[in-house]
Amino acid sequence: MRAAVYSQTGDPAQVLSVTEIGEPHAGPGGIRIAVRAAGVNPIDWKLVTGMAGGPPDGPKVPGIDAAGVVDEVGEGVTGVAVGDAVFGKAQGSAAEFAVLTDWARIPDSVSFDVAGGVPVAGETAVRVLDLLGLRAGQTVVVDGASGGVGSVTVQLAVSRGLRVIGTAGPANQGFVRSLGALPTTHGPGLADRVRALAPDGVDGGVDTAGKGSVHDLVDLTGNPATVVTIADFGAGALGVQVTTGGGEQGPRLAQIADLLAAGGLQVPIAGTYPLDRIAEAYAESRAGHVVGKLVLRP
Repeated sequence: MRAAVYSQTGDPAQVLSVTEIGEPHAGPGGIRIAVRAAGVNPIDWKLVTGMAGGPPDGPKVPGIDAAGVVDEVGEGVTGVAVGDAVFGKAQGSAAEFAVLTDWARIPDSVSFDVAGGVPVAGETAVRVLDLLGLRAGQTVVVDGASGGVGSVTVQLAVSRGLRVIGTAGPANQGFVRSLGALPTTHGPGLADRVRALAPDGVDGGVDTAGKGSVHDLVDLTGNPATVVTIADFGAGALGVQVTTGGGEQGPRLAQIADLLAAGGLQVPIAGTYPLDRIAEAYAESRAGHVVGKLVLRP
C-alpha cells in the first residue's frame, strides 16, 4: 500500500516520504479500513519533528484521525461489518489502509472529510467535559476555542446546556460566536475580561492551548480541581486535572457521531491534501492559523 513514512525525526519536508509498504491487518478486537480521509492534528507533526518524543524504532506511518470503509474485521469484533463506513483513532492513518481499535459509525449525512477530521478532537472534548462534570446552566471557559479541540469542546458544551465563554485571537471572534459561545481574546487580563462576561462566576475551565491560562482559570473558578488541561503538563502541580487520554474511547466517539447526526457539530474543513503533499499540510498546521481541520486524502 502507499503510505507516508518517516524513519527519523526532523523537518517533515525532509524526513517524510510516500512509498509502498506492507499492509496492516486487523488483529483481535480491531478492524481495518480503506482510508478515505485522515485528519491532521498537531501531535502528528510534533512526533515527526521530534517535539513530542524521540525517533521511531523503524519506519513509521504518522497520523491518528481516520475515516473510511471497513474491509477487515478482527476476531471477537461484533456490531460492524465489511462495507460499513466508520471513523476512529488509528496508529498510522496517513496510508491507504489503517487498523482501528476504537471507532464509531459515520452518520449518513456526514462526509468522510468531516468524519476523518474529528476523532481526536471529539474524543478529547467528551473526555474533558466528563472530567469537569458540569450541569446544564453552569458556565465554562474554553481557552483556545477556535482550534480543533477547542471548537468541538465549545459545541459539545453548548449541546449539554452549558454557558460557554471561548477565547480566540481577534480574527476568530466571529467564528467562536457562531459556535454558540461568548467570545473574548486570550492573553493577559483574561480573568478580568471573563468576569465582565460572567459576573455570576465561572464553574469550570478547559485549557486546550497550554499557553499559561490555567492560572487565570483557577483564579476564575476558585478551585484547581475544576480546571482541565490537555496541553499544560506542569499544571498538575497546581492541582489542575491534566488529561492525555485513556479509558474506553468508542463510547466517546459514539457521542460525537450522535452530535454530528443531529447537526449539532460544525467541523469546517480548512483544506484537503493528497498524501504526497503531507509535508505541506503539516506546515500549514504548524503555522497555527488554521480554523477548522486539515485533511489528507490517501
